[in-house]
Amino acid sequence: MTQDNRTPPLERDALIDEAKRRSGLDDLGDTWFFEPLDKMLECLHAEAQLTPKGAAMEAEKNLGYLMNRLTRVDLIRRNPEILDEDVKVGAAILSLGRTGSTKTHRMLSAAPSHTAMKWWEGQFPFPAEGEEPGNPVERRRRAQAVHDQWPDGAHIHPSTLDSPEEEAFIIDQSFVGTMIECFVYVPSYCEWLKGYDQMPAYEELKVALKMLQWQDQSRRGKYWILKSPTHMSAPKTLLDAFPDAVIVQTHRHPIKTVPSHCSMITPLIRMKSDSIDKQTIGRFTCKRWADMSNTVIDLRDKIGDDRFVDIQFQDLIDRPIEVARGVFEAMGRTMTAEDEAGIQAWLDDNERGKWPPHLYNYEDFGLSEEIITGDFARYIERHCG
Repeated sequence: MTQDNRTPPLERDALIDEAKRRSGLDDLGDTWFFEPLDKMLECLHAEAQLTPKGAAMEAEKNLGYLMNRLTRVDLIRRNPEILDEDVKVGAAILSLGRTGSTKTHRMLSAAPSHTAMKWWEGQFPFPAEGEEPGNPVERRRRAQAVHDQWPDGAHIHPSTLDSPEEEAFIIDQSFVGTMIECFVYVPSYCEWLKGYDQMPAYEELKVALKMLQWQDQSRRGKYWILKSPTHMSAPKTLLDAFPDAVIVQTHRHPIKTVPSHCSMITPLIRMKSDSIDKQTIGRFTCKRWADMSNTVIDLRDKIGDDRFVDIQFQDLIDRPIEVARGVFEAMGRTMTAEDEAGIQAWLDDNERGKWPPHLYNYEDFGLSEEIITGDFARYIERHCG
């Protein structure tokens, strides 16, 4: 880094000072996020075993998040009408990773009556200084640079800059959610998060959706389709934040999903640490995702299933249009011919064979069929019978 863009240490005050210096802005808004930021930094130092390069990458990532926060506060100050945007969330996909949730999300988002956040928007959601309305060239260039850094991305989570993408990227900028554990090993942070109220982050997500709609007003009147495994860490919060949304759960046997998820996050974690082995990642991830699955089961036992739509992975593969129609019906809407045509066009252009195969096995991660089925016993009985 040059002296003009020096990377600060992983300390809250240093990160904030540098974010303010680089952005030329000073107002961070409500500082509720100090608590999760401080906990995350504590666990990065205590557990993540970051290399010097990894520490610098984490510092720059969190610095970018703080700069986004400064930009957001300033943008709303200058354009208060943003908060008047009427955002309609039609459905939110609350699922474990690798269950077909991405296909479901992108399929539903292909309907002309729907919209979703794009990959590049999740990275840089707010207009850059001097950006002409409707011409986010610089943000797209920066997003492409980030996209190019992901190893084996096409094998694991195929995407382009304009692919519908999960809003975990937005929630992560509030220093909560599960995105962090996909990039660094911080089990104590994950344990702490179980007892933390994430509603302030979801309120900020709602503001972010308003800002995205304000920037692209062709989205007005459309139904937003949300999706992220991070919602598994705060299912009740998701339901409370978006009370009119249908909640979609995609399901696949954990024998398939857990090792697939482990193989996705391992190269990401190893980008920042050369001390965390696959077995450590595997055992932690298996228990972590089983625990979150049980939390959702407990919630559904308490409130009932009226707001939920369950989608089995094989049904998604065999009968995708029928599956999509079921979600429309749960939303109280009829799938139009235009919606079906948009979804079918996406399906025709996105067969799995278009992308390189994603190869893995659970033994690589210190797991076995017995371990996985034991950890996920309740989920398997409920959804994989």
